[in-house]
Amino acid sequence: MKTPLWAKFIRGTSMQSDFQEIRDLAVRYIKEETVQPVKDMGRFVLWGTIGSVFVGFGVVLLLLGSLRFLQEQFKVLNGSLSWIPYLIVVFVAAAVIAFTLWRIVSGADKKRLKDTK
Repeated sequence: MKTPLWAKFIRGTSMQSDFQEIRDLAVRYIKEETVQPVKDMGRFVLWGTIGSVFVGFGVVLLLLGSLRFLQEQFKVLNGSLSWIPYLIVVFVAAAVIAFTLWRIVSGADKKRLKDTK
């Protein structure tokens, strides 16, 4: 005959096995709720960083190419006016940086906050 489930509590079970079960449950919960999200976030940050480095390298190459283009196409900017292509490229680079910072500051979080109000 099978003993009822409540009989286990009347007879008393080992406190050590109860504590072990609670500990195992807590460890499993902590792993699921903290370790896994941190791993996922680390993967997100890694790929974001790699992408940012590649995009930054591409922008630098585009700026360098545009400088060379300006120097080769506009021969009138040789001699005492040779600084003008550099100035143009610096202004374009400043505009790219300003646009990037503007997009970072006015991210999706502010739009979400406006929608919830």
